[in-house]
Amino acid sequence: MSREDLGAFARKMEREGLPQIAIDAFMRAASFVAEGGATTISEASIESIDHLEHLDGLEAHASAGRAAASKTVVLKLNGGLGTSMGLSKAKSLLPVRDGITFLDLIARQILAQRANWNSPLPLVLMNSYRTRDDSLEALSAYPDLVTDLPLDFVQHKVPRIDVESFTPSTWRDDPSLEWCPPGHGDLYIALKSSGMLDELLERGIRYAFISNADNLGAVLDPRILGWFAERGLPFAMEVAERTEADRKGGHLARRGGQLMLREVAQCPEEDLPHFQDITKHRFFNTNNLWLDLEALAAALDATPGGLPLPVISNKKAVSPKDDGSPRCYQLETAMGSAIECFEGAEAIVVPRDRFAPVKTTADLLTLWSDACEMTEDARMVAVDPEAHRARVIDLDSTYYGRVDSLAARFPVGAPSLIKCRRLSIVGDHTFGADVVVEGDAHLVNESDEPIQIRDGAVIGED
Repeated sequence: MSREDLGAFARKMEREGLPQIAIDAFMRAASFVAEGGATTISEASIESIDHLEHLDGLEAHASAGRAAASKTVVLKLNGGLGTSMGLSKAKSLLPVRDGITFLDLIARQILAQRANWNSPLPLVLMNSYRTRDDSLEALSAYPDLVTDLPLDFVQHKVPRIDVESFTPSTWRDDPSLEWCPPGHGDLYIALKSSGMLDELLERGIRYAFISNADNLGAVLDPRILGWFAERGLPFAMEVAERTEADRKGGHLARRGGQLMLREVAQCPEEDLPHFQDITKHRFFNTNNLWLDLEALAAALDATPGGLPLPVISNKKAVSPKDDGSPRCYQLETAMGSAIECFEGAEAIVVPRDRFAPVKTTADLLTLWSDACEMTEDARMVAVDPEAHRARVIDLDSTYYGRVDSLAARFPVGAPSLIKCRRLSIVGDHTFGADVVVEGDAHLVNESDEPIQIRDGAVIGED
């Protein structure tokens, strides 16, 4: 594959108005894949990790963290549309409680911490071009959030690659499908190209706490901030102990003496048993990251085309609604993989309650229920954390897989799940008010007609 062949990608990105740093980063990734570069990481090339520091041991750093808050930004990744749940807008605009969305809680958390710490503590979103307008409109309800910094910057987009010809994919029915997000590893160059990195540094902001907008457990913790600042770390990752439910999630390892991250898409098939061995690879990435912005600026000065993040290649249909559409490659990078780019980067083990993402409608139903409660500082927490970790909710995707379908079948609210160990629903059921689920509950409807669960019903093994 010649540079001229690859030049079609650069020309397409230039016509779209993408900045040079985004073009350079994509061209490097495309060249790497075109030349047969390995996008997998073998088990033989890495070492497992036995021990890391734990958040419980960082109490002495809390006062330093509160002092460092005046030099800190909270950065939320807000580019996800929640398409797997049938959404066409930002997932962060989903309701957590009546009239309260993820973004509402994020805004309230920031305002509460500003008041508690007497700190300006800016909030900045990394939006996509599809989530920006709706998200900024939602945040306009919180005028006190506004600082002299912009509330957001926008991540880049990159061309999809035709599998057969390794040229830019085309799809005349919907040209927007010729593009895809480059993964959240785009964060670093998007900070640079948007001017946000320079603005933050000019205002004396040195530290960034970064997390996904759908992770309601990710609040700024002064103990971690103080530990990060006092240790002078360039980069830190929050990790949690893997359970059986995390066997497919990316895990932390060590390569050449440096911490690194391996995602399942980077694992050779023959090494999957090792990847899924939670006793060998004990820690997974929560995607809660801490970043020294001065260290990032220096790293980007040294590598103007962006950090040398490992490339992940995913093969998909160009149109998600048409399995017969041409196959394409999507080249992505993972934000957490930057841990390998910063000498001296570390990881800290955190409790599971700092990792509470909403990935499915089952997660959302649990959030709506009495199994979770909202704290005064606008956090959503499990009422019984141990039971919450063990609880399994399995919903029939045909009837409950989309948010609108879920809401239609729980028109007066979620059932009580606080005493539920497992809820399995097969077929169409509509729930009345004040339904209680206890123990193990299995509902099956094999007919075409919905079953109505009466008001006040108690469902369970007894």
